[in-house]
Amino acid sequence: MDYRPRPEDVRFLLNVVLDAPARLQALAPFAEVDQALQSQVLDEAARFVGEVVAPVNRAGDEVGCRFDKGEVISPPGFREAYQAFVDGGWPALSAATEDGGQGLPSVLEAVLYEWLSAANHGLTMAPGLLHGAYACLKHHGSDALKTRYLQKIATGEWLATMCLTEAHAGSDLGQVRTRAVPQADGSFRVSGSKIFISGGEHDLTPNIVHLVLCRLPDAPAGPKGLSLVLVPKLLQGGTRNAVHCERIEEKMGLHGSPTCSMRFDDATGWLVGEAGRGLAAMFVMMNSARLHVALQGIGLLDAAWQKADAYAAERRQMRAPGAVPASRGTEAADLIAEHPAVRRILDTQRAWIDGARTLAYRSALMLDVAAHDADPKARERAQRWCSLVTPVLKAACTQQAFHGASECLQVFGGHGYVREWGIEQVVRDARVTMIYEGTNEIQAIDLLVRKVLPDGGAAMSAVLLELRDALDASREADADVQRRLAQLRYLGTTIAMSAHANPVLPFEVADDYLRVVMLTMMAWAWARIEAAGSTDDDAGRARAAAAFRRWVLPEFEMRLGIIKRACENLALSHAAAAEGVAR
Repeated sequence: MDYRPRPEDVRFLLNVVLDAPARLQALAPFAEVDQALQSQVLDEAARFVGEVVAPVNRAGDEVGCRFDKGEVISPPGFREAYQAFVDGGWPALSAATEDGGQGLPSVLEAVLYEWLSAANHGLTMAPGLLHGAYACLKHHGSDALKTRYLQKIATGEWLATMCLTEAHAGSDLGQVRTRAVPQADGSFRVSGSKIFISGGEHDLTPNIVHLVLCRLPDAPAGPKGLSLVLVPKLLQGGTRNAVHCERIEEKMGLHGSPTCSMRFDDATGWLVGEAGRGLAAMFVMMNSARLHVALQGIGLLDAAWQKADAYAAERRQMRAPGAVPASRGTEAADLIAEHPAVRRILDTQRAWIDGARTLAYRSALMLDVAAHDADPKARERAQRWCSLVTPVLKAACTQQAFHGASECLQVFGGHGYVREWGIEQVVRDARVTMIYEGTNEIQAIDLLVRKVLPDGGAAMSAVLLELRDALDASREADADVQRRLAQLRYLGTTIAMSAHANPVLPFEVADDYLRVVMLTMMAWAWARIEAAGSTDDDAGRARAAAAFRRWVLPEFEMRLGIIKRACENLALSHAAAAEGVAR
């Protein structure tokens, strides 16, 4: 029951639906990264994940990490698997060649990390922040810091953490109290405590590079007074820095990843970026991490679906209603895969996997366009897409990972509730993705309140018009998507008008708005998938397309109705109040 990547599914979405090879080769750094090379990378990544990473997943969950006097001992097989990961050059897949990387497109790294998370979420947490730490240091680090740390991080020789959260300050970073005092030699002394630090201590690499959000002595209160300081576990020469792991958390899931409480006792560090601009530097890391958390959600849902689909194809129970012909080449109608209730669960999750993958891979492509396209307008459009769509994907994909994995557990009946089949681990591991890197509620507020409403919905409207222009109105399915895109554009205007009367309303309907955006974009993705033509998996994809229309898309009207009713009720209450004043 170990997870097995299916590169053929990914190739169809990348090559046929998104035309990724041609789009990437139009960018100067990837001119020689043709379809054959991309396919070779995907095949080798699938083999590595299936043969090296997936087999140690169970030990990670059942044995877990062990804490002993400030040290963390990884589960059996983790050190060897991680070293193979480094030796294979996988951490440096998209890093620049001058930093020891391979200079390959971000979308290939995105697929790799999706598969890694599906196969072994616990182990994948270790290198999961490397791409963000690398980007943060690349953009904001001094030359001295880049010389000392950038290549080590790019290649995975040293792992990195993101130290934000404090016990009294969860999502409210303005309350951070960790202090950094400047020294005569240009360094800083960092003191304070951080909690929920993934990989804060471990035995996978000799050094760990902590990126710590803290406050300088003369900094103002609130988030604008925060700075970012790089604090290594080991200083030059191998001396241990004053960084201590006080404990690791006992968690619902992710037992293979140590979640640490860290203490900094006048630890030596160096400023990253400008003083008081720590959040700007950190958000480079956080935005990258949020897309990868969305990919975690897709991967975990795929892992759950694979297990449930395989189990349903073998488990025999009572005869299926209607005795429909079995879809897997057997005349037996007592496979639970033939039962409509089970079929609905499986096909619905498949619909989410393919639709969300299309959007996530498009986002990864846009990262490279934003960084490398010769046309500044194309770069601007790509950046706009990433800014608006990343919170949507993070929230929607992780929510579906948990709830969809729970549905897949249902396929197993009582067998799903015991450890033997591994599906209960996916449910437990998936739950945290809705919380970390900004809770899903914060993602929804970020989308609507901070990104859509300030410009009256202009940026979101531009994104939706780009999606509309990629459709063929002569196709019935595409025409339906165009109608929904128009409804979504108008919805933004409606909320903006209501927000003038009640500034609280956008916070109340933010979750519903995010779901409407995701469902609309999923409809666009499925229209593109179906227009792309036939493949070897026509039957499975056709069932998923039908399931999307029957069981997923109707939520669009429900969420739309909730938001409209909230706006209408507000208008009615104001009308009633005005009438009362007139009387």
